[in-house]
Amino acid sequence: MGAVGEIAQIMKSAGFTVDHVAAGEEAIEMLRHYDYDLAVLELMLRDMEGYEVVRRVRAARVTTPIIVLSSLTRPQAKVKAFSVGADDYLTKPFDADELVARMQAILRRSKGFSEPTLRIGSLCLSLDSREVKVDEAPVHLTGKEYAILELLVLRKGMVLTKDAFLNHLYGGMDEPEMKIIDVFICKLRKKLQAAGAGNLITTVWGRGYMLREPNQRPGVETAEQVSELANLDQFAA
Repeated sequence: MGAVGEIAQIMKSAGFTVDHVAAGEEAIEMLRHYDYDLAVLELMLRDMEGYEVVRRVRAARVTTPIIVLSSLTRPQAKVKAFSVGADDYLTKPFDADELVARMQAILRRSKGFSEPTLRIGSLCLSLDSREVKVDEAPVHLTGKEYAILELLVLRKGMVLTKDAFLNHLYGGMDEPEMKIIDVFICKLRKKLQAAGAGNLITTVWGRGYMLREPNQRPGVETAEQVSELANLDQFAA
């Protein structure tokens, strides 16, 4: 697997939906025509330097945050990247967890979350300590339940497929059946409901789940579908 493929796999394992291309011209076209949350850009491309990609998309008034990856460690390289419009610069070799952390930090800032504590109504989630509170009372979640809730909060308002959750939880390795996501969601909903923060997680039937603001109109669920979720407790998480 090449460098582009490895980076794409890191991002997919962290729960991101990824498009990737190998050439600068292709990257420019993708960024100009699609509304991405974030771009991760290699500095050395086969047809141009990453600096030129950043310069041209910024000239086209594309505001998508961009992280530049490069083996160049000299300060001048970083200064040039920032001067043409990059949002971050990560030197290779890098740790996969650091890349994901930087991506999440930029996404938080771009979506108005400058602090590591995220609030949705009465729900408070601390990205640093991985603690969850509702009205300042702690909610005890398993590691998998927390990971699902964190992904939902960071992608608030976006529909997340079960595949995205599986990638986030298992990274493509030893993945269980897809129905396990319904089990985790069911248990997570019950814990949030018991704590006083129910109806945050909406089922988008045939597509996946999303987290909405408390005052946002919930999705429509039939009695049969609600009953199906309620019966998921028979499965082991």
